[in-house]
Amino acid sequence: MNYAITASTGRFGQKAIKYLLELVDSGDQVIAIARNLDKAKNLLPRDVEVRYGDYDDVNSMKEALRGVDRVLFISSQPGGPVTRAEQHQNMVEALKMNQVKFVAYTSFPNAQNSKSALASDHKSTENLIKESGLAHTFLRNNWYLENEIGFLQAGANNKTATYWANNAAGFALEREYAEAAARILVEPNPESIYELAGPSHSFNELGAALQTATGNDFSIKQVSHSDYIKELEQTGLDKNSATLFASFQEPIDDGSLNESTTALANILGRPLTNLPDAINEVLKS
Repeated sequence: MNYAITASTGRFGQKAIKYLLELVDSGDQVIAIARNLDKAKNLLPRDVEVRYGDYDDVNSMKEALRGVDRVLFISSQPGGPVTRAEQHQNMVEALKMNQVKFVAYTSFPNAQNSKSALASDHKSTENLIKESGLAHTFLRNNWYLENEIGFLQAGANNKTATYWANNAAGFALEREYAEAAARILVEPNPESIYELAGPSHSFNELGAALQTATGNDFSIKQVSHSDYIKELEQTGLDKNSATLFASFQEPIDDGSLNESTTALANILGRPLTNLPDAINEVLKS
């Protein structure tokens, strides 16, 4: 069986490859698809086959997926010269051309019905995959704890941990999501959709867990969206960068990430890392 993972040099991709290598049989081949071959060869284990593939270039993806049976399609990052919607369309075209047997796609919580702006590209990609007729699973990942590294580092440094968003998110470690993806990739009969998340916590609850993790008695402070941007500017960020950084809390504030599901722990076959221990793991990484 030939397995392939796209975006293989990213943090999620590297972790997924690590776990996949532990799960496959001796005669199976793990293929890493990357834009930068030298980087991939330096970062990834030697027994992984590295192939060039760029979401921007449909022909490169068609070649990269030649002979592949099962694919972990990690969604691209928006903001490049080619839109994410176009990149994903290229990827689905390449999957169809190679008649892959199965694709697992990293999507967004409740992608088909979510009101979050972040869900739009994922909704359209899910639709393209469904229309392709390919066997598939949508891995609707909630929120990586690592996304809140600024908040965590503030408390770790005994400074005020500031946030603006109301509501809650299903924080869990990125490696736990990546391991779940690898396990589903090798699962013979996976479900078509998995809503993957840790237990939902507000920022205030995350701050309390951070106090427990660090032993620090810092303040946890909610401010307005505009004041949060001003605070970021005071750290040296320009207005546009501060506004972009603040926008990362929008899917938490609008409730898109407040869901109750045990699917992630069920797939791993064990409880998720408790929040204080997970926080210390992020801070030490």
